[in-house]
Amino acid sequence: MTSSVRRSVFRSWPLVAAVCALLVLAVAHGFEIFGGLKPCHLCLQQRLVYWIAVGVGLAGWLAGRFVRGKHVIAITSLVLALVFLSEAGLAAYHAGVEWKFWPGPQSCSGAATARADINAISGLLGGARITAPRCDVAPWRFIGLSMAGWNVAVALVLAVLSGVVVTGRELTRGLEA
Repeated sequence: MTSSVRRSVFRSWPLVAAVCALLVLAVAHGFEIFGGLKPCHLCLQQRLVYWIAVGVGLAGWLAGRFVRGKHVIAITSLVLALVFLSEAGLAAYHAGVEWKFWPGPQSCSGAATARADINAISGLLGGARITAPRCDVAPWRFIGLSMAGWNVAVALVLAVLSGVVVTGRELTRGLEA
């Protein structure tokens, strides 16, 4: 990455982080819509954290446009680092539930009531048994990692990049080049 691109990315990090969070959400929704993978309770909680990151990133980017100085970007990046770390923790918890390292919440046991939509109602009328997605079963894996496992990796990368922006080391190095 050239130094000018690096500088631009790190100066606009809150916006870049918000876009990255939106991309993660788009991938999750894509798996749901096109792959038929319905989200469980923990999946939905993880999505909520990414929506928080979108809000923090956009608010910080807008504030940085009106308030001069690196402090706004650094403070926003610190908050984003904490948000992404909490996301990584929640995703690691979910991955651990999938690997049966610890029990998941009751709401993910598969005994929760189904959502009332037209397909669920017609299925019930036809005698089908509808079950909620389970948190302790990974419906998809790639290279041994479930979506929750990949989410840990993505959230940690975003947290580290946010931390780099907070320290200003990459910005300083990029400005000297």
